[in-house]
Amino acid sequence: LPAALEDNMPLSPLKFRRVAAQVDFQLSQQRLVGGQVFPRRKHPERHTVVPTVSFAEERTKAIQKKCKANGVSISAALFAVCNIAWARMGGGSKAAPTLMYSALNLRPYFTARRAAPWDSYWHLAIGYFNVVLPSFLPSGTAAERTFWLRARQAKEQSTRAAKSPLVASRTHEMAVERGERARGWAKEDDERDRGTWVPPTPAPQAQQLPQREPVLPARAKASAAALIGLSLLGNLDGIYKHATFPDTELHTLTTGSRQRHGAMLLFGYTFKGRLWISLGYDCNGFEGDVVDRFWKEALDCVDEFLG
Repeated sequence: LPAALEDNMPLSPLKFRRVAAQVDFQLSQQRLVGGQVFPRRKHPERHTVVPTVSFAEERTKAIQKKCKANGVSISAALFAVCNIAWARMGGGSKAAPTLMYSALNLRPYFTARRAAPWDSYWHLAIGYFNVVLPSFLPSGTAAERTFWLRARQAKEQSTRAAKSPLVASRTHEMAVERGERARGWAKEDDERDRGTWVPPTPAPQAQQLPQREPVLPARAKASAAALIGLSLLGNLDGIYKHATFPDTELHTLTTGSRQRHGAMLLFGYTFKGRLWISLGYDCNGFEGDVVDRFWKEALDCVDEFLG
C-alpha cells in the first residue's frame, strides 16, 4: 500500500512535541467558528449540476488589475463574493460568522523522499484551511470598502494558514481525528448491513473517569458549520501548455469533483486567459430556490465589485 500522506512529513517522536502539537491543534480548532449553512433536505438520489460563467480576456485582465490595486488575488476576492452574497440574502443569524474552507497544497512541507513507485507526483497532497468572515453588512454606502476589507481578511487568513510552521503537526493531528471518525462510520455501516447495529448508550456516571482540571482557555461552545467550500485553482494556463500542441485548441475545462449528497463547491480559475467561476452542487440536496438566489447574488457581486 502507498504511504499515508502525513508520512511524507515525519515529526520528532519527542513526547513534548506530541503534547505541544495536540494543544496547538485543539486551540486552532476552537477558532473555527461558523454557523451559516444552506437549508438542506434529504433526497435518496444525488444530482450534481455545475452552472458556469466565464469572462472575456479583456474583462479578466481588468478584474485582475482591480484585485491587485486592492492588494488581493482573485482567489481572496471570491471568498468576499460568497460572504457578501450570503449576507445580502439574509440567510442566517447575523451574529454567527461565515466559515468557508479551501484546499491547501501540502507538497512544500514534504521532508521525506519516497522510493519508486511511490515517488510519483500524481497523487493528492492537500490539506484544508478555513476562512472566517463576519455575516453582517454595515449600513450606509460602505459596501465596496467592506468588500475589499473582507477580501484582504481572507487573504491574510489564507496566508497565515499556508505559512504556519505548524502545518505538518496539524496535518498529523487531523489525520488521527479523521481516521477515528472513518473507522467509527465504517463499523456502523458494517453493523447496519448485518442488522446488528444499536445506538450507543452514554456511559454510566460511575464508570466515567474523573475530569481533569482544564488547561485550555475556557470558551463557549460554538458551531463550526461551514457555508461553502471553494476550489481555487489559480491560473491553469501554466499547467496546460497550449503552445506545445498547436493543432489542438483547448477551450473549456470541465470540473469533475466527487461530491456527497447535499454538497456544494465553488470553483474559480483562469483558463485560456479567461476567468471562470462555477458552482457544483447537488440540486436535490437543498431547499427551494436558495442556491439559485445565492448564485445570482454572487454573480451580481462580481459585476458590482470586480467590474
